[in-house]
Amino acid sequence: MKREDLRNIAIIAHVDHGKTTLVDAMLGQSGTFRENQQVDVRVMDSGDLERERGITILSKNASVRYKDVKINIVDTPGHADFGGEVERVLGMVTGVVLLVDSAEGPMPQTRFVLSKALELGLAVIVVVNKVDKPDARINEVVDEVLELMIDLGASDEQLDSPMIFCSGRSGTSSYSPDEQGRDLTALFDTIVNYIPCPDLDVDAPLSVLVSTVDYNDYVGRTAVGRIESGSMKVNQEVMVCDYHNSAIKKRAKITAIYQFEGIGRQSVQEARAGDIVMFSGIDDITIGNTVCSPERIEPIEFVKISEPTVEMTFSVNDSPFAGREGKFVTSRQIRDRLNKELLKDVSLKVEESSTTDSFRVLGRGEMHLSILIETMRREGYEFMVGAPRALLKEENGKIEEPYERAIFDVPSECVGSVMEKMGTRKGELITMSPIGNRMKLEFLIPSRGLFGYRSEFMTDTKGEGIIGTVFEGYGAYKGEIQSRLTGSLIAFETGESITYGLYNAQERGELFIGAGVPVYAGMVVGASPKSEDIVVNVCKKKHVSNMRASGSDEALRLVPPRKLSLEASIEFISDDELLEVTPKSLRIRKRELDHAQRAKAASRAK
Repeated sequence: MKREDLRNIAIIAHVDHGKTTLVDAMLGQSGTFRENQQVDVRVMDSGDLERERGITILSKNASVRYKDVKINIVDTPGHADFGGEVERVLGMVTGVVLLVDSAEGPMPQTRFVLSKALELGLAVIVVVNKVDKPDARINEVVDEVLELMIDLGASDEQLDSPMIFCSGRSGTSSYSPDEQGRDLTALFDTIVNYIPCPDLDVDAPLSVLVSTVDYNDYVGRTAVGRIESGSMKVNQEVMVCDYHNSAIKKRAKITAIYQFEGIGRQSVQEARAGDIVMFSGIDDITIGNTVCSPERIEPIEFVKISEPTVEMTFSVNDSPFAGREGKFVTSRQIRDRLNKELLKDVSLKVEESSTTDSFRVLGRGEMHLSILIETMRREGYEFMVGAPRALLKEENGKIEEPYERAIFDVPSECVGSVMEKMGTRKGELITMSPIGNRMKLEFLIPSRGLFGYRSEFMTDTKGEGIIGTVFEGYGAYKGEIQSRLTGSLIAFETGESITYGLYNAQERGELFIGAGVPVYAGMVVGASPKSEDIVVNVCKKKHVSNMRASGSDEALRLVPPRKLSLEASIEFISDDELLEVTPKSLRIRKRELDHAQRAKAASRAK
């Protein structure tokens, strides 16, 4: 039976190409909100971190009604580190809206998400967004998208995909780049006419593949998926099974069913094949499970999520300031929190390490893990993390490492510095093309070559550069890469930083702290321009004698310190350093706090 009243679509694009803004316009023009309703900008980005950073981290479900058709929309993340979210939700839809920025054109994540959609044989609508930008190059971008589709092996039907020209912020769409358009009618009509409606068997036994899982303390575990066949009713007896694990077979009962209406959820008693539903009642359900009728137990094949490429060590905080600011500080609490994250995030893995108070956390990239760290510290957790490391593997007796495809969009005068840095980090130039007065550079580079580079890149390009990366695959190990050329300024003693001590220390390098900050021996308080570490006494006071008072000399002027964000701190730390994360502070420290022990270890290493 064809569900002519239903369309299921996902909106996919590279980060910052305007997915969530376009969904805002679609919700607004479909009558989802009252005329006098106060609506936030980027209403789908509901998390605090998503709003602050302007990125989508978790895929979201919403729906709009256009004429007599309900359009279920899945808004997906654009950052490569959250690619696991995109991979699994594509199974719920019959078509995708591919958004491409009219100035930047296809970027690495555009390639990644489009390849997944083409593999699944989904219908594609190409939307060239931000056509009202002054630097828009619409015709070239259309050609680049077609070249990308040919490169990815698109079928003839997919190459004939319709193209729509939009401005998500203005809420306009048109069939031609020369027309402005008044509203999103062209986009809505194309979705209804081009995206196939679900053609599923409503009378067959129930079958649902779980694509997303959420958890809260009131309802417990809730699952989201598309009903592949049959219908689901409240209080229905079901079986849970799994395609990759035949041992999973258990009976359960559906206690509640919700459908997505606008940006909210509506409780229903029954849902049919084709509907995207959220349901509860199954305690330990997880992503990839199939919920089916006991009459026919057949697990649905599930796309295996790409493996993690980066690892960090999370451990209990053992610094002199441990336990002062955090609410959850023990290894049991940290373990429970990491295991809870596994319930929602399929791209994450947590493994026990050789010690009982530390854990190996494996993810898709620095951003993926830094979001987890930031979320945990806001919840009151206190812990330490080590420097990120690329996950190596052995293939036919040879060591291989993960590679990234990195695309840089930089001003022409900054090309030299980017090429130089990429050379030292073992990057290999693939293509180089001019875009107006800017250059687009594409590199293949080992993942570890990008560790700590983003902040350098922004400095080298005076804040005007754009960098996009996506996992390319494993390749030959490239040997040593020296990513950090600076040393650290290390506090000599425990106490509080004093202006006099900081004034003397700032001549040795760049400080990370100001006056009146508690420090401990072995804590990193700044960066040294030399490659070796320097011990400085930032707690040093001016001596008072019978000839002078402590404040009689000229006023000491301090250079404003460089405050490191979480990402900048993770980029800065080297292998012999740790980042102490608490709800109120971020402190970089040496693994070995004692200066004498550190000096002995350094001399033994030589």
